[in-house]
Amino acid sequence: MRLKPRCRAPIASLDCMEEFSAGSALSALTERSGEGGITKEQLLLSGLTHSAPNAPLQLGKQTTVAPGLRYRNLGKSGLRVSNIGLGTWPTFGPNVTEEQAEQIIVLAVESGINVFDLSEAHSGTRAEVELGRILARRGWKRTCYIVTTKIYWSTRSEERGLSRKHIIESVKASLVRLQLSYIDVVIVHKADPMCPMEEVVRAMHYVISQGWVMYWGTARWSPVEVMEAYTNCRQFNCVTPIVEQTEYHMFCREKTELYMPELYNKIGVGLMAWSPISMGLSQGKEEGSVQLFSRSSFRNKYSSFSWTEDETATANKDGYNWMKDRIQPEETRRQSERIRELNAVAEKLGCSLSQLAIAWCLKNESVQCLLLGASTVMQLYDSIQSLQLVPKLNTNMVAEIERILENKPTRPPMVSTLALR
Repeated sequence: MRLKPRCRAPIASLDCMEEFSAGSALSALTERSGEGGITKEQLLLSGLTHSAPNAPLQLGKQTTVAPGLRYRNLGKSGLRVSNIGLGTWPTFGPNVTEEQAEQIIVLAVESGINVFDLSEAHSGTRAEVELGRILARRGWKRTCYIVTTKIYWSTRSEERGLSRKHIIESVKASLVRLQLSYIDVVIVHKADPMCPMEEVVRAMHYVISQGWVMYWGTARWSPVEVMEAYTNCRQFNCVTPIVEQTEYHMFCREKTELYMPELYNKIGVGLMAWSPISMGLSQGKEEGSVQLFSRSSFRNKYSSFSWTEDETATANKDGYNWMKDRIQPEETRRQSERIRELNAVAEKLGCSLSQLAIAWCLKNESVQCLLLGASTVMQLYDSIQSLQLVPKLNTNMVAEIERILENKPTRPPMVSTLALR
């Protein structure tokens, strides 16, 4: 007996399935409302708005997600993150009250953002304490948000290096401050040349095995250091890192565009990017505030101006005015012309220069999550609108921006050892 071939339907993507589940729930509600069982007010309260925390019916996905927001796997793990996250350094800054910070957090959640990045190096322990209070007060489901925090060490602090003792104590302290049973991603901020890499990866494996942490990653590590960590993890059968957090913007491109895609393809390490513009540390079109991102020191492959210990201490006291003092007076006339030309491109697209810079970063497929920062609700709202600019950056527009920047990174030519003989 001859069997007829079966027609197999294509597998739908996760995004399509989420939209399908939301549409199915909406159709079910509509049918019930047509039968007279549910009124229009009940329909709105059943999950289409955020005004009813105890709604009788809930949709599989919030329908108020910001246009252009997508969810992607972080690295080659199964953790799904929004393509924009909230970096809480400016949010829990010295000039922002807890009420204002809560409003920013609420706007982020209602817009579909599920990543909240914390950093002891920037805002101290205050960010973890206040975010923990907000999350506990709001009562959001733990499965709906992802908290990333850092293990920070300083040569001037009591906790020096990345010893097993420091890592375990830091994770325990963060859990207490956040009032959480586990942390989604713990990021090791800076590699420690004085500590064996085996000790670091074994300590991270231990905190994950205990259920205190789900994943771990790195920040401000060179590609060689990330590869060394991965090699040690494979050698000692430990959990490998899934993400590297690095600086990326129009004037800092080499590491992100040349080396991070290679790390992703070879060992599955994803990219969580941030920039001074996306973090909201510069607003407006003044040349003085934007030249901060185009000075020549940014051309260093792994330099990151806002991560040094002295400047971190100054930032916590004096806000961000110290950054403007770092602007080099010898900026060339060509740099000023580039800023003016980028402003013209932004005006052509009907957006601000900051929004253009954010959209330009999101255009890079290697960036799985771009961290946004805000000290006001309106500032975060304006940054979220940058998602709608990404489709407008077509091939011609990207080519025009590249013509203005003239800094597209390229690999050095291969040198044959035979030619040296």
